[in-house]
Amino acid sequence: MTSADSRRLASIRSTLAGWYATEARRLPWRMPPGSATRADPYRVWLSEVMLQQTTVPHATPYFEAFTQRWPTVEALAGETDEAVMAAWAGLGYYARARNLLACARAVAERHGGVFPDTEEGLRALPGLGAYTAAAVAAIAFGRRAVVVDGNVERVMARLFTVETPLPKARPELRALADALTPEPTDYDPGDWAQALMDLGSRICRPRSPLCGECPLSGECEALASGTPEAWPKKLAKTKKPRREGLVWALFDGEGRIGLVKRPERGLLGGMLALPTGGWDGAENVAPPVEADWQNVGTVRHVFTHFELELTVMRGEGAADLIWREADQAENVLPTVFRKALVRARAG
Repeated sequence: MTSADSRRLASIRSTLAGWYATEARRLPWRMPPGSATRADPYRVWLSEVMLQQTTVPHATPYFEAFTQRWPTVEALAGETDEAVMAAWAGLGYYARARNLLACARAVAERHGGVFPDTEEGLRALPGLGAYTAAAVAAIAFGRRAVVVDGNVERVMARLFTVETPLPKARPELRALADALTPEPTDYDPGDWAQALMDLGSRICRPRSPLCGECPLSGECEALASGTPEAWPKKLAKTKKPRREGLVWALFDGEGRIGLVKRPERGLLGGMLALPTGGWDGAENVAPPVEADWQNVGTVRHVFTHFELELTVMRGEGAADLIWREADQAENVLPTVFRKALVRARAG
């Protein structure tokens, strides 16, 4: 690295740290910039898991509900799968909830309810990947860790106009983030990680970046090019495949809806759901019971890798299902099944 490169990295660090000191978001899992007290690793870990593929405004009420109900990792570890999955409903990407429980139980059983304080120790926990381990190590324990998520990748790609398209560019973007990450003796690792997170999510947005408000506008090669949104480079998107299926909403005549528990493995694993068929190879295409089924319309939902259209069939009868009050079920079902239940109740 040349002296010019070193000076530029030092300038970026100083500018971004100064910006974060005054512009940091106040979030329920964070400590203020420069705080002498480190954030609770349980709260940091929980927030990072919830924020994967989820916005801060959407995740925040879930975080507050979880921490009020389960204030410690041991309290969460001792809860039933069904209760945690129900509390997670609406956050999406339900494998995160299963991993959350597995990790909480490992911390409780193997580590006496205390999170490991190194990146390596955190990575050894089930369901805790490289990004989350680095984030917890930096924010909760003050360790130097290279914290790279999609927001940080975008910041690196624009600051340094990385021409390699994603996902191939990831090692290069991580190397740039590593070069930029300061030593703990110079800047607090947690503040630094959260400064990059805030910059990427609030200012260096995927579309319509707020370059006029960016503290690093004078350092940004993408802005200097005149087309900052052209970075990061990406391969052309392929159209998502489309699947179709059926969903059965069986009511018992007393305001209750019949549910099933999905298999532990696979999409929406372990979640309560309406019986479905025809869109997942593991599912039957026959209704759960003979009834006067009526087609009441369709619902559409977009998953990560495909689009789904379900025809909603409504009926009344009895069957060996899990019965819940329909109002209650709307609050615990994953979004796709909540849509179907709303459609079925509208008739």
